[in-house]
Amino acid sequence: MTKTPDAPKKVAKSTAEKALEAAAKPVEALAGALDPLTTAIKRATKKTEPAAKAEEPKPAKGALPVSPLAVPFPLVPPIAGVQLATGRAGFYKHDREDLLVMRFAKGTAGAGVFTRHGIGSAPVDWCKKHLEMTKGADVRALVVNAGCANSFTGKPGADAVRRVASAVAKRFDCRQRDVMVASTGVIGVLLDDTKIAHRLPDVEAKLTDDGWAGAARAIMTTDTFPKGAYAEAIIDGEKVRIAGIAKGSGMIAPDMATMLAFVATDAKISSGALQTLASLYTRNSFNAVTVDGDRSTNDTLLLFATGQSSAPNITRAGDRRLADFREKLEAVLMDLALQLVRDGEGASKFVKVTVSGAESSASARKIARTICESPLVKTAFAGEDANWGRIAMAIGRADEPIDRDRVKIQFGSLVAAQDGLISPTYDEAKMSAYMKNQELEVSVDVGVGRASATMWTCDLTKQYVAINGDYRS
Repeated sequence: MTKTPDAPKKVAKSTAEKALEAAAKPVEALAGALDPLTTAIKRATKKTEPAAKAEEPKPAKGALPVSPLAVPFPLVPPIAGVQLATGRAGFYKHDREDLLVMRFAKGTAGAGVFTRHGIGSAPVDWCKKHLEMTKGADVRALVVNAGCANSFTGKPGADAVRRVASAVAKRFDCRQRDVMVASTGVIGVLLDDTKIAHRLPDVEAKLTDDGWAGAARAIMTTDTFPKGAYAEAIIDGEKVRIAGIAKGSGMIAPDMATMLAFVATDAKISSGALQTLASLYTRNSFNAVTVDGDRSTNDTLLLFATGQSSAPNITRAGDRRLADFREKLEAVLMDLALQLVRDGEGASKFVKVTVSGAESSASARKIARTICESPLVKTAFAGEDANWGRIAMAIGRADEPIDRDRVKIQFGSLVAAQDGLISPTYDEAKMSAYMKNQELEVSVDVGVGRASATMWTCDLTKQYVAINGDYRS
């Protein structure tokens, strides 16, 4: 977030601060007040320096080769009030762990952001219902399985989720509504909850304070590397920790991207404030990435605050004491979101697309998304072809206000087109050389206003077709 400069008189509040202090207003209004957050996005993409050497990504048994865009899993120390364990429930034919259980300290606050998909899933329905019922006041456990989405499974799917929550609640001595459940995998397959129930004794016995990398691996599907992020923040002079993991590779698009993400902190923050922060920062992180334009039935972001640090209790998202925490939380969510793109199915290029000069932020986002999701644009990236005409095509296809005679298109610092036609400085050789980079930036100015938006995507390769053609086999 942009910091207010020091001044001897009363300092004006930033747009972001005003938005956060309006936590009681609808989330859509808050998000609109914060968009665009160009400086926040730039800051959030900076990697947190780990305290020691990070763990290099390794392919899981039976998994695809690691993405060339992969990043190491960071060193994540224990988060007070969180225990983790993994196990093999048997949702996959090959030998791999596919079950994650997290146990939280009593009084842990919870919040969530979920898919807007019309089909939805039984786990999403369960979490939304019970977070609303309890106001996220005391979340005690999380159970995640990979290999079966338990989506489009009707009442039997809902019953399976209830039985999973009930089995965990009995073992952890809590109410079943205090257990969150998430699933990922094939849609239309009913969850065999007995597989989870049979493994619970073994998994409970393995609960440990330190197991974030293993947890990230257990929830992978077509992912090629485990995704994690970590940061430390100061609240009123006291240090707090924030750690998160995510999974996602294909079926990734805005409105919660196709992914699961679980973030925990030892800070003491009310569930209401936590919900406001989760909703706000999802907009420019998980909702600003797209791999293939398809979103899933199971998208879930869950945020937990155990309250086990010595920092004071915070009840308002706009509390000034939370400034550093807000910045670090946003960075963790952004880090995880960008790793989804880096692990896009078959991806070989990581692409940042920025649209400026738009009539509104919503218009800029729609144009950026249209560029990012165009198969012709994405295959041009894959072929290392600086075909700026495809960018121009996507700009117009977004059906948003533009001035054709003022449109400008850049690849990195190289201007491809401006003032409605090819740039007089266009150099095919330089453009082709730039396109060989693994990380690319495309900038577009549509010439009608001052709004901007940034989204991230990857290329579309033959490997994407191969992965999805063989997904169930």
